[in-house]
Amino acid sequence: MTTLNSKLNRRSFLKVSALAGGGMMLSFNLLASCKPNSEETLGLPKEWFKLNGYIRIGENGLVTLMSPNPEGGQNIKTSMPMIVAEELDADWTKVIVEQAPLDTDNFTRQYIGGSQAIRMGWTALRTAGATARQLLINAAAQTWKVPASEIRTEPGFLIHTGSNKKAHYGEMATLAATLPVPEEFKLKEIKDFKIIGTSHKNVEAKNIVTGKPLFGIDYKKEGMLFAMIIHPPAHGMKLKSIDAATAKSLPGIRDIFQIKSHQDEYERTFFDTTSFTDLVAIVGNSTWEVMKAKKAVNVEWEPFSTFEEKRDWGSRKENRTIPAGLENEPEQRQKMAEASKKAKTVRKDGDPETAFKQAAKVIERTYNGPFLAHNCMEPMNFFAHVQGDKVDCAGPLQKPELTEQALSSRLGIPVENINIEMTRLGGGYGRRSYAHWLIEAAVISQKMNAPIKLIYAREDDMTGGIYRPMYQATYRAALDKDNNLIGFHVNAGGLVEPPLYANRFPAGAVENYWAEEWTVPSNITVGSFRAPRSNFIAAAEQSFIDEVAEAADKDPIEFRLELLQKAKDKPVGENNDYDAERFAKVLELLKEKANWGQTQSGISRGVSAYFCHNSYAAQVVDLKVENGKVQVEKVIQTVDCGLVVNPDAAKNLCEGAVVDGIGTALFGELKFENGAPDRSNFDRYRMIRMTEAPKAIETYFVENQRDPTGLGEPAYPPVFAALANALYQATGKRLYDQPFAKQLES
Repeated sequence: MTTLNSKLNRRSFLKVSALAGGGMMLSFNLLASCKPNSEETLGLPKEWFKLNGYIRIGENGLVTLMSPNPEGGQNIKTSMPMIVAEELDADWTKVIVEQAPLDTDNFTRQYIGGSQAIRMGWTALRTAGATARQLLINAAAQTWKVPASEIRTEPGFLIHTGSNKKAHYGEMATLAATLPVPEEFKLKEIKDFKIIGTSHKNVEAKNIVTGKPLFGIDYKKEGMLFAMIIHPPAHGMKLKSIDAATAKSLPGIRDIFQIKSHQDEYERTFFDTTSFTDLVAIVGNSTWEVMKAKKAVNVEWEPFSTFEEKRDWGSRKENRTIPAGLENEPEQRQKMAEASKKAKTVRKDGDPETAFKQAAKVIERTYNGPFLAHNCMEPMNFFAHVQGDKVDCAGPLQKPELTEQALSSRLGIPVENINIEMTRLGGGYGRRSYAHWLIEAAVISQKMNAPIKLIYAREDDMTGGIYRPMYQATYRAALDKDNNLIGFHVNAGGLVEPPLYANRFPAGAVENYWAEEWTVPSNITVGSFRAPRSNFIAAAEQSFIDEVAEAADKDPIEFRLELLQKAKDKPVGENNDYDAERFAKVLELLKEKANWGQTQSGISRGVSAYFCHNSYAAQVVDLKVENGKVQVEKVIQTVDCGLVVNPDAAKNLCEGAVVDGIGTALFGELKFENGAPDRSNFDRYRMIRMTEAPKAIETYFVENQRDPTGLGEPAYPPVFAALANALYQATGKRLYDQPFAKQLES
């Protein structure tokens, strides 16, 4: 076991108190960066990362674990408690998991995003469980009057080795609650894990399949009214006037009025992005009545002028210019082409200009990605009840702690008077990070002096912004006469952000490497989308590398492995943010599991590999094209995300990433005509269908004992290129623009 030292005051680390009726409650601050040092001894700091959780042990031995982070389908409500239960040595069959409410006094980083929940909480969650276990051991030692060193645990029980005395945790919980924090405690060796590394069903599985009210859309309160909003029909427009006389006279309508979600002078933080702040609110007795009234409201809109909004990015502040105008896709592409000529260098190794001049062969290709809408299955919604200086809210959002701060600023109500109950998310991956609809619901509630349930129609969401940006990347590769890669150049950008990660592969593997980026201002709001930026740049990069491998007359996997070997043996530069050896192992395992090199009649194969969110993923897509239709027969994928906490859940997450990625690559697209999206619902925005999903997906994890890293996003980016490369093998046509289905038709 690893021995840790907990020399810190009781208030900084543990708050222990007896529960009514006997028992123990242990709340623990979770330190994301807490790791043993070289002597495997951890001196816990006085300042802790404020992500908190709770352990409750009843007098009967039942254990309740509070899950502090929102649950969006990534299964952390099961996996995070598994980590605590492991070190507590709890009996998982006697564990109850509950969703914690937002509590900014005890919790920080109480949000999901960036595939960081397990990675950031790993050591801290273990520490919480191990410390509770040690308190129980100390309580048993005092009760039985024996040394603590003679007491061991089995799931849910304390056992004295010499006398064979045995007690379940509940029998010692009340005493344990009164004991001082142990100065030392043990973390288990990985080989001794009983819960971590074994598959456990989602703790909400039964509730989900039986239709229990877990989601925000299910949330109800007696006396609540229903509300919807009307926003401008195009980006670049604002509200001018409202004529709601007819609509107000309709049955069930309480009021129709203008609201402002953010004040003009408000300094927005990262997730305070919203396309429209001046809105029309319709409030009534039922959703159906409000929807009918919404159609009867006459609203006049007008173009807005260029303006500036204050931005606080955490590490820097800026006044961001929002340009006027109603944007169109052709003009956007033209601006991107012009901006690419004025790109700034963000990394340069060796002498790439000379390498390209002296090259025997130069390959140059440009890749384009469109705007994408999130299209979460559950519509955007939130409940809010503002009563004087008190606010009660409930609904699905990814960054409740950050949204609470924005809500406090908008309403002028202290954070401590705001209560946000977190419901399960019916889809997210970035969209629910920008929870302006919570603020809108609260502003409407404040105006109406009543509890409000705000619901977006599908059209409200799809036309309301927060899209995956439009991107473009141009790649060049220089080969010498022996087909060695001697130069690599990438020029990438987008509206409103660049997709480039300049220090990722193949940086470090090519002696002459050059990376440039650029941006184009826009009034179309963009934001996080599953695996932000990586979801495009991986597709472009890995498609291009496949084409370079072909030009070099090399097997695509072997070509990548050769580059990774160079990055391992003699890396170029000092800022490479990937581990070449781990990257190579993922590809080597894929080569083995996919039986790479063997051919199947009528089946075309493509490969791709990518590093993001601290994890490595590689995929082979097997497919066939018949009568112009793509049928993916099988996807084989290998992943290195460190130690896998819950294998079945991890596989499910990776399988979902594959299906999601294939659907987006084939069909995902949104364009703008005079500032308005050309699609507003699923009748035109194409999603993958059941019959188009892969017939089989095989997932294999690289076995190691490294701390867990991200998993919700890493398997998503590489599948785009694996699909494109397989389609090239099937059709002889390289695909440079998404969506692929449209390119295959042309």
